[in-house]
Amino acid sequence: MTIRSRLGLRVGLCLAAICGISAGAAVADCTPSQWGAEDEIGAANLITPETVLAATGLIKQGRVHPLGIVVDASTPAFAPRGANLQVVQPGQHNGRTLTGDFGWDISYNDDLAQLWFGVGSQIDGLSHLGEAGGYYNCNDAKDFVALTGVKKLGIEGIPPIVARGVLIDMARFHGVDAMAGGQPVTSDDLRAAAEAQGVEIREGDVILIHTGWTDAKLASEPQTWVSQEPGLTNEAAAYLATLSPVAVGADTWGLEAVPPAPGDKVFYGHVELLKNNGIYILETMNTGPLADEGVTEFFFSLGHARVKGAVQMIINPVVIW
Repeated sequence: MTIRSRLGLRVGLCLAAICGISAGAAVADCTPSQWGAEDEIGAANLITPETVLAATGLIKQGRVHPLGIVVDASTPAFAPRGANLQVVQPGQHNGRTLTGDFGWDISYNDDLAQLWFGVGSQIDGLSHLGEAGGYYNCNDAKDFVALTGVKKLGIEGIPPIVARGVLIDMARFHGVDAMAGGQPVTSDDLRAAAEAQGVEIREGDVILIHTGWTDAKLASEPQTWVSQEPGLTNEAAAYLATLSPVAVGADTWGLEAVPPAPGDKVFYGHVELLKNNGIYILETMNTGPLADEGVTEFFFSLGHARVKGAVQMIINPVVIW
């Protein structure tokens, strides 16, 4: 059994354990979102013309940085996810050309891909993870989840995320280049690191956490990278939710610590953020260059591919400072 399959089995067992309550009870006991029972975009409601204009004021040097990583067939991902690409030349095989159709000797390439949208740098939408069949804003899986795509909470409904972004450098806080796999990030850690680094978190921010994990492990130890990670504890995720960000992200593939801290539920921070608070999750963010330059505040912009009914999407957010 491979590392990835062992991880999938372990996580599957953990998720089964935390979802032992009935789906009906989970939805029946749910409290509708602060933005109304019909809301489907959650914390994106915090983005306004005023907040966008304020965020543009953070651009001082005109420096631009992509937060997405390069993805290919070898990129490790949460099993069984993967990505495969073929470049094809339709109608041009065996020496054929398209001259007769277009009036000139045209040659072109197209992309044909078989992939999961949860590979590499990605956004988790509000329909990605719930608890016991219950999702954001009291939506019951049996009412909106279908094999051909979700009927509510789809990725296509998320507006462009344009906001003030902040970076909390947890590796720097611990005095290391990279935190260790499974090393937890607690709410006390976040408070202390933010204070030490002069980071003020405001409502409507995009909060990014740098652990050094991807820089240290993705290229050199890809199977180690995807089988464990430093990250948030359950209570740290709940704490961040109280700060009302639009999104929380990190330079790790799953945001929370794997294996989880003693007493924690694996990936339960996803429930706190996505289901309970409508806060988006950004995974495998390329935060290393920001940490290297000591950038802690920036203009954040994300416009993702709007594939109807998808629950997550490969992304490349751009930050400017």
